[in-house]
Amino acid sequence: MLASDGDGTTRAVILVVDDDADMRDFLKEELEREGFSVEIALGGRAGVERVKQGGIDLVVSDVKMPDLDGLDLLREIRAVEPTPHVITITAFGSIDTAIRAVKLGAFDYITKPFEIDQLLLTIRKALDERALRSEVGRLREEVARAYRFDNIIGRSPPMQEIFGLIKRLAGSTANVLITGESGTGKELVARAMHFHSPRKSRPFVAVNCAAIPDALLESDLFGYKRGAFTDARTDRPGLFVEAEGGTLFLDEIVELPLGLQPKLLRVLQEREIRPLGATKTERVDVRVIAATNRDLDVSLKQGAFREDLYYRLNVIHMKLPPLRARNEDVLPLAEHFLARAAERAGKTVRGFKEAANKILLGYGWPGNVRELQNVVERAVALAEGPIIGVEDLPPAMRERRNQDRLATAVAQGLTLGDLEREYIQRVMDAEGGNKTRAAQRLGLDRKTLYRKLEEYAAAPAPDDAEPEDSP
Repeated sequence: MLASDGDGTTRAVILVVDDDADMRDFLKEELEREGFSVEIALGGRAGVERVKQGGIDLVVSDVKMPDLDGLDLLREIRAVEPTPHVITITAFGSIDTAIRAVKLGAFDYITKPFEIDQLLLTIRKALDERALRSEVGRLREEVARAYRFDNIIGRSPPMQEIFGLIKRLAGSTANVLITGESGTGKELVARAMHFHSPRKSRPFVAVNCAAIPDALLESDLFGYKRGAFTDARTDRPGLFVEAEGGTLFLDEIVELPLGLQPKLLRVLQEREIRPLGATKTERVDVRVIAATNRDLDVSLKQGAFREDLYYRLNVIHMKLPPLRARNEDVLPLAEHFLARAAERAGKTVRGFKEAANKILLGYGWPGNVRELQNVVERAVALAEGPIIGVEDLPPAMRERRNQDRLATAVAQGLTLGDLEREYIQRVMDAEGGNKTRAAQRLGLDRKTLYRKLEEYAAAPAPDDAEPEDSP
């Protein structure tokens, strides 16, 4: 924990543990001169108790102390969370003890007599490494939070089934095949599976098999040895090695060249790879999640995909529904994308008008969730106020709404009178309630319009024919 100076700056807190008063005073004076916050402990037992209280970034400890030596102190400190780094100070000729300390988890050791600059350099290395490790841990937590179930929007029954399957597979290492249309979120689900599995602290490596030329895909996946081909000047590990202990996501697996499919099959069966130009195989521990938006059955029948590889990949099959099949997720997704887009754009946009919501709900979303995200980001960029209206949506979606109105009316069983009533009301709204202009636009005389409006006022409007809110 960093100590605050009250002026906004922070200093690392170092605990000096030594039974030698002269050494304690010397280290305290020198370290404070360098800007560190320094505390002292008179012996090993006192040092452990202080660390347990928390707030210590680094411990500088002597090894030879009467009540609790430096090695026992190190063992006990390692059980404290969060664990500070430890630098041990040992007498000249006690290198074996120093090495034992490092094996027990000490960051480094300094032998007496030492120059203060040598100790300061080691201290700064330890603090830098601790800060880096803390940042990596923070980033991992941030990534893990991004792929929690509550960040994958899906209230509909089909998506709830997907979430249930992910939970059931949390402790499994079985290969998974994810299918679904483009834009349904296959990689997002694959990442969620990884970050809810025991492999979450290891890499998640994604590769699009359709985006890499066939000639390069083999070397990218399996790596190569120096001299394997003309430009192979050094050894290069492949993506399987990069994903060691974690998950390899093979998107668009149906695009994997037929000649590479037996090699992938061997990796899945034997858990070993052979880099290009290598004379022996290498063991790998990788979970494979594959995905495709194509019909694998067609590829199997055409001979473009091996049946044995299909069954190796398809241990668990997860089929993602298109967005049009889970309409109740459209508005929650739109609100989610709106919040993210508004934050990135630095704009105060907080919702959608009812008419815009109706268009979102009535649209077929051929591009699925990805298309919805793009539409919302566009709307946020164009929005001039805090609420997104129809005018902020793509013209094609607005035109589609008008084209679909008659089909919707037929499906809803509306009468010709219902449609006439809705149309007249819309024209009245468009003309700001001016009956003269509305009558001219409708091709009616004013008396006829007045009569119809009086009839409408006397009778309740049918629920399905209520005019939409103006944008």
